[in-house]
Amino acid sequence: MKHILAVSLLVALALAPAARAETSAVATDPPHDASFPATSDAFQIPTHGKLVNALAYLAAGPGPHPTVVLLHGFPGNERNLDLAQAIRRAGWNVLYFNYRGAWGSPGEFSFAHCIEDAEAALAWLRQPVNGARLRTDPTRLVLVGHSMGGFVALETAAHDPAVKAVITLSAADLSEALTRDVPPSDKDRRIAVIAARLETEGLAPLAGTSAKTLAAELVANVERWHFAALAPGLVHHSVLAITSDDGLTFEVSSLIARLREAGNTQAREIHIAADHVYSDRRIALTEAVLAELDHLGRQP
Repeated sequence: MKHILAVSLLVALALAPAARAETSAVATDPPHDASFPATSDAFQIPTHGKLVNALAYLAAGPGPHPTVVLLHGFPGNERNLDLAQAIRRAGWNVLYFNYRGAWGSPGEFSFAHCIEDAEAALAWLRQPVNGARLRTDPTRLVLVGHSMGGFVALETAAHDPAVKAVITLSAADLSEALTRDVPPSDKDRRIAVIAARLETEGLAPLAGTSAKTLAAELVANVERWHFAALAPGLVHHSVLAITSDDGLTFEVSSLIARLREAGNTQAREIHIAADHVYSDRRIALTEAVLAELDHLGRQP
């Protein structure tokens, strides 16, 4: 009980006072704008010869609006579209898409393709014709990623200094979190352990791959995809890591500590006592995300 109360107090302090300005967006619709109403737009984004399925949640008003790119996890059963709706009510656009080979998007799924597809989504948003179509401000793009999507968000931002900020939800350091109990030198064992754990997540929504193929990809890229390796590229980014009681906190906390030690005063962590998808803390999660976006929206 003491732990729960302490966590609740920590979250409350982290959200105040900025969260109060955005709390209404959790459950209250914004005023209707007859000239520029809130709406959605479905389309495809080109990425490495394929067209992946995308959906934009467009905020009311002429804009241009700051925009969140919402990155789903592995395989993506939890899409966090309740967050997308709340973010739109708060005046932000949201771009959601499915990676190549995931949930009907053509192509073969791989972790490298997920990173490439996130980069392609940012490039698409930055094209003037697309920014005008979606009433989006290409200079105010924020990556929000859940689980594997958190890994994709960090990896992408670390190589893109123009990304304004990153918010991760239970980010998974896939190179380490799945094999923490296996010596790095035992690659075959690492592949076997990772493959078994990926199988439990379900690969049915993913095309052109297998658990063993994906596990081998992670092991082959362990050094460059480790969160610690991403730290130098994130020193100048605003990074908020939201963590839960899912066993993935260690690598995320270590990254935030590294960033703070390097002088990044915009690197922070909030812990919410919940499962990996925040099943019974969706309101708390939404308020945390909206508070951060409100803070970012106040910055020049």
